[in-house]
Amino acid sequence: MLSRPRVLLVTSPYHSGVVEAAGVWLPLCFVYAAGAAREAGAEVRIYDAMSLFASHEDIARVIEEFRPDVVGTTAITATEPDARLICRTAKRWNPAVRTVIGNVHATFCWEQILRDDPDVDFVVRGEGERTLADLVRAVAAGEGFERIPGLAFRKGGVPVSGPPRAFEPDLDALPAAWDLIDWPLYFYRPRPEGRLAIASSARGCGQRCSFCSQQKFWARTWRGRDPLKFVEELELLRDRYGVRVTMLSDETPTSNRSRWERILDLMTERGTGVELLMETRVDDILRDEAILPKYVRAGVSHIYVGVESTQQSTLDLYQKDIKVNESKRAIELINAHGMISETSFVLGTPEETATSIRKTVELAKWYAPDMAFFLALTPWPYADIAPQLDSRIATRDYRRYNLVEPVMKPDNMTMEEMQSELHRATGHFFRDKFENLGRLTPEKRSFMVKVLKLLIENSYLGHEMHRMASGAQMPEAVRTMIAEIQAADISGGRPSLHARRKAS
Repeated sequence: MLSRPRVLLVTSPYHSGVVEAAGVWLPLCFVYAAGAAREAGAEVRIYDAMSLFASHEDIARVIEEFRPDVVGTTAITATEPDARLICRTAKRWNPAVRTVIGNVHATFCWEQILRDDPDVDFVVRGEGERTLADLVRAVAAGEGFERIPGLAFRKGGVPVSGPPRAFEPDLDALPAAWDLIDWPLYFYRPRPEGRLAIASSARGCGQRCSFCSQQKFWARTWRGRDPLKFVEELELLRDRYGVRVTMLSDETPTSNRSRWERILDLMTERGTGVELLMETRVDDILRDEAILPKYVRAGVSHIYVGVESTQQSTLDLYQKDIKVNESKRAIELINAHGMISETSFVLGTPEETATSIRKTVELAKWYAPDMAFFLALTPWPYADIAPQLDSRIATRDYRRYNLVEPVMKPDNMTMEEMQSELHRATGHFFRDKFENLGRLTPEKRSFMVKVLKLLIENSYLGHEMHRMASGAQMPEAVRTMIAEIQAADISGGRPSLHARRKAS
C-alpha cells in the first residue's frame, strides 16, 4: 500500500503551428484532474511539455526526478502517438509505474490503444476527474481497479472496461488546482502584457455536427456552472495569479441565454475587468442581438463562430443546422459591436477542387470576419462522418490529424494540391484584410497588425505570408507594412519561449 501516491500529469510535446501562433495555453483539463487526484490523497505535479517546447528526453528527466507512481497524459487524435511515447518513457524508467491516457481519442479508441500498446495500463473514458480520483485510491490500496466506472484496462491480456461514468452533475464541485500552474508561462500574444488563463463556465454540446468530436464526447448533453461561482473564479484568477485575459474552453457557453446574460451582468456590476475570448454558435449570436452591448461591457473582445462552409449543401453534410445567410449576419453583428470576429472554413470534401476552394476564399472575404482560417476536413476515426469518407483517407499517421495537413484526398485533387490550396486560402484572405486596414477602427487595426506579425513569425502560414510579401502580386504599400511589422517589437519585453524553457 502507498500512503500518498505521486501523480505526474504530462502534456504531449506536439506542435502543428496552429494554437501557438496566438498564445501559450495552459492545460485546463489537468487543472481539474490534478485537483481531483490531490483531493484523493495524491501528491501531484503538472509538466506542460507542449507549452515548454520540451522533448521526450526532457519528459524522461522529469519522470526520473519526480519518481511518480502514476504517469497520466491525454490524447486527442493528433497527440495520440506522443501520448503513447510518454507511457513508454515512464515504463522504461520503472515497469511498475502505472500509466494512463484520457481525453477524446482515448475515450473512443480505448480498445485499440490497450490492444496495441502494452505500455498503456489504463484508459480513462469520458469525463475524467472522478475516475482519476478513484484510480489514485486504487493505486494506494493496490486493488480495486476493476470496480472503477469509466476506466478501461486489460484483463487476461484482453482490453475490458468498467461501466460508463456518469457526468458530474455539479461542475462547481470539482476542485481546481490553479496553484500547480506555472503562470509566467501563459500569455496571449496580441496582449503580451496580460497573463492568460483558460477557464470553463460550462461543459457539453447539444449539436450534431458530423465532423466534430465534442458533441459525441459529451453525448449531446450540456451543463452550466453557477454564474456567480464562475465570475468569482475569474476574480480569483485575476487577484491571485494576475490574469488579465481569459479564454473560455466551453464549446457553447451561451446555450442557456438567461444564465449567460447573468454572467455578463455580474462581470459588469462587479467590475471584473477580465478580457474574454470565446466561441459560440451562429444562432446564439443572432438570438442575442439585443444583448450584444452587454457582451462588450462585460469584456468580451473576441468571438469565434464556426461557419465552416459557404455552401448550404456542405453545411447540411456537416449537420451544422445553420443557414449560409445566418452566418454572414452573425459576423456582421460581432463586427458592428467592435468585437474581433473569427471563423473557420472546413475544406476538402470529395468534390473539392482548386476552383471551389478559391471561390470559398472570395466568399469568405464577403462574409468579412476579421480572422478566418481554412482547415482540412479531418474525419476522426470515431466521428459520425468517418464511415462516409474512409475510402478517401490517404494517411493513418495520426500526427497529421491536426486540421492543417490534409489526410484525405478529394476526387479531383492530389494531396499536394490540397495542401497548397489550404495555405494559399488563408494567406490570400489575410492579404485582403491588410489591403483594407483603413476600413477598420483604430482598435481593430492595431490588433490586426499584431496578428499579421504573429502569422509571419509563429504559425504554419509563415512561409506563405513571406512568399506573398516578396511576390509581385502584393501591393507595395502592403509589402512595406509587412517589413515594418516584422521590425516592430510587440513582445512587451517578454522573454522568448526558448529563454523561458532554458530557465525552467
